[in-house]
Amino acid sequence: MSLAPRKRRTGTEQAPALPVRTYSGAEDEKRHSPRPALSPPSLRTEQITSWSIATALTILAFIVRFYRIGHPDQVVFDEVHFGSFASHYIRREYYFDVHPPLAKMLNGLAAWVVGFNGDFGFEQIGDNYTEHAVPYVGMRSFCAIMGSITVPIVYGIMRESGYPVGIALLSAALILFDNGHITQTRLILLDAALVLFMSLALLAYVKFHQYRYQEFTRWWWFWMLSTGFWLACTLGCKMVGLLTFLSVGAAVLWDLWGILDIKKGHPISYFYRHFVYRAIGLIIVPFMIYLSFFWIHFKILKFSGPGDTFMSPQFQETLQGNELLLNAQEIRYYDTLTLRHKDTKQFLHSHADHYPLRYDDGRISSQGQQVTCYPHNDTNNHWQVLPTKEIPETGRGRVVRHNDVIQLLHVNTQTLLLTHDVASPLMPTNQEFTTISPEDEERKNDTMFKVVITDAHEGEPWKSLSGHFKLIHIPTKVVLWTHPSPLPEWAYGQQEVNGNKNQQDRTTSWYIDDIIADGTGNDFKNRTAHVEPKQTKKLAFIKKFVELQILMLQHNAGLTSSHPYASTPIEWPFCLSGISFWTDNSTNQQIYMIGNLIGWWICAVALSVFVGIIAADMLARRRGLDPIEDGIRNRLYRNTGFFLGTWAFHYFPFYLMNRQRFLHHYLPAHLASALVAGSVINFILVEAVNYPVSVAGVRTRLRPAVRAKLSTPAWGVIIGLLAVIIGVYIFLSPLTYGTTLTGEQVNRRKLLSSWTLHFEAKKTFKE
Repeated sequence: MSLAPRKRRTGTEQAPALPVRTYSGAEDEKRHSPRPALSPPSLRTEQITSWSIATALTILAFIVRFYRIGHPDQVVFDEVHFGSFASHYIRREYYFDVHPPLAKMLNGLAAWVVGFNGDFGFEQIGDNYTEHAVPYVGMRSFCAIMGSITVPIVYGIMRESGYPVGIALLSAALILFDNGHITQTRLILLDAALVLFMSLALLAYVKFHQYRYQEFTRWWWFWMLSTGFWLACTLGCKMVGLLTFLSVGAAVLWDLWGILDIKKGHPISYFYRHFVYRAIGLIIVPFMIYLSFFWIHFKILKFSGPGDTFMSPQFQETLQGNELLLNAQEIRYYDTLTLRHKDTKQFLHSHADHYPLRYDDGRISSQGQQVTCYPHNDTNNHWQVLPTKEIPETGRGRVVRHNDVIQLLHVNTQTLLLTHDVASPLMPTNQEFTTISPEDEERKNDTMFKVVITDAHEGEPWKSLSGHFKLIHIPTKVVLWTHPSPLPEWAYGQQEVNGNKNQQDRTTSWYIDDIIADGTGNDFKNRTAHVEPKQTKKLAFIKKFVELQILMLQHNAGLTSSHPYASTPIEWPFCLSGISFWTDNSTNQQIYMIGNLIGWWICAVALSVFVGIIAADMLARRRGLDPIEDGIRNRLYRNTGFFLGTWAFHYFPFYLMNRQRFLHHYLPAHLASALVAGSVINFILVEAVNYPVSVAGVRTRLRPAVRAKLSTPAWGVIIGLLAVIIGVYIFLSPLTYGTTLTGEQVNRRKLLSSWTLHFEAKKTFKE
């Protein structure tokens, strides 16, 4: 790249003998006059060529995504989850998931359309669809359609951004022939919808930006509201859709910053008008659309299902057939209960064994009776509720209520639950729980616990199943708590129970799983024989929405367990590792989700080159040099800069996440990097862009139209890159489509040693 000012553009074609309205780049030249249509033969030919290529790309996208879509006829990877969610929609049973519902509802709709009755459970990878008459091909086809449509959308983004046909073709091909995108968008998953809606949001914003000189007109509003709609759809598929909001939001703030410039000559009211309208179109309207997805979600899922226990009792009682409605009963003093931890679902348990005198780290224990959590039903899980005040022999005065102080008697050992200022076995900062004899009057206060029912009013009865509660120790204010870490062999590997000093910790909630017997010694069933059927209760939609949002965020952040195919963001741009989706040992077939290695490396290099171009240009201009023409620089900074920002917003936040991360999380960022790659290659090969792109306003200064045109050598480079990309796609396609490979063939397709492929042949070395 020369640092001297250029006198002429190479690779451009000027429309002959026709005065054309276009824009000069000055932000203050605008208003509502349409641009006269360009009609030179060369432009008409370009348009025909462009539409022909877009059609060909669409056809090819459908071919490569529908090829062998029925294979395997088994559950693959996360179809275990997202297929089962579709069945829950059909059966209208409530479930819980960390992702918003739009893409799952669309999958459920597709399943209903193709005749799925919801009876198949999608319980584990490898379960056979054909044996259970599941119309899985139709369900997968819906996702494949969305994945196929994404390809011409990417092409459209590049064309609407002013790039020539060949450059747009290359960017689209990077998505079309990418093995990772193909694998992820031909199965019953969420990413096909996510990536499609993200690309539509980007296209709509590019179109909205084209109308910036015709502000507040019908088309200006249409494309802004379209952007907001597709942003809401993106967020409605996965929470990472928020990153698309940030990408567009940053561009909007940049535009507003320019509008605020007093040199533009606009009054401050003009800025306020832009700000308010964009807030309406890009924040308020999308939020209302996002809310509507959950409203539909709640309306469909009206029956009790596997997601009940994640929700609050108030939420559960809105579901028909919920166990809380059928079996929830008030707790009375002297009832014998089983207490279950809300998160780990383990029972509060004790047995006659005692803590050892000394732990492995040298600390001394109280040698008291062990209190643990146990996952199975057992008589050692039984606890009796004792009063700490005078109560009547009969009547409502025997009901345990919110903020009552109680004692818990372990039935089998006839000892009282207690906590004291002794460190717990596994967590020195938390208190040990044990039990003592009821005859020990000196320590009676240490056996006192307050029942604090979640979201309860004063005097509200404590209920089985429907009342999540915390048990707060009166003297020390610690909360009864458990966590998944197991105790050593001396406690039979059972789960530790201790006193948590943080009363606000959401994991300190428990519920009464069952009432074993009442205080009279009669079987509890005698007390509940004549309970009248209960009607479902009402709960405000916004309360249900907020509760579910909080749980989604909490559980998403809690997905921290290890996974053999989890990876880190630093690996993703270079395709250093993939994900094993499915294997069949009898046929040596596997589906391994990995990107098109050359395509991903082209994108990664393009990102670096673009940053280098911008840095070099800024340094040169600092020294009074002007290496890039103004029009090209403007397109680089505004358009390619927008693509780079989109990539950065969809990539770097994953470094801050502690949850499980997989290669498929990079797909939205990869799409943005394909747009950057096309722009950078255009700069290298053409150093020109199409004018006009934006729609001119009344005050827009006119210039002749310019069309960027690839030279013959440039086309040679494009065709060469396409050939390599297609070649790698074909070479890796057996891993994408699950075709049989010998061990040696698997070895040859292991392009990087960090890939973990199945059925590799053992390497032998001759002496």
